[in-house]
Amino acid sequence: QSQLVESGGGLVQPGGSLRLSCVGPDFTLDYYGIGWFRQAPGKEREGVSCISSNGLITKYADSVQGRFTISRDNAKNIVTLQMNSLKPEDTGVYYCAASNNVRPMLVMEDYEYWGQGIQVTVSS
Repeated sequence: QSQLVESGGGLVQPGGSLRLSCVGPDFTLDYYGIGWFRQAPGKEREGVSCISSNGLITKYADSVQGRFTISRDNAKNIVTLQMNSLKPEDTGVYYCAASNNVRPMLVMEDYEYWGQGIQVTVSS
């Protein structure tokens, strides 16, 4: 059973927005750096964005810089990824991951815990 749970995915038209959420029902997120990754069909999983445990440091892939915003509310034990101006190439399964590194990098090897993923489809 995954310790992280993603929600908020779905189908959206190009130019639209979605807001993904990551919660840890039995997992205290504020101890961990959190990252979002995605995997398109036939492609490797890639880093999208990450945030430090205190929320002060964020990183973004070049492909989403200026369109996506990661944030966290440790009091509510939730991390969100606001995705605006979505493009068809943003389509994929999005994964939330937690790192014991409080200032994580955007590489899969830095993360110990993963959600099961949620589908995001950008299409007209």
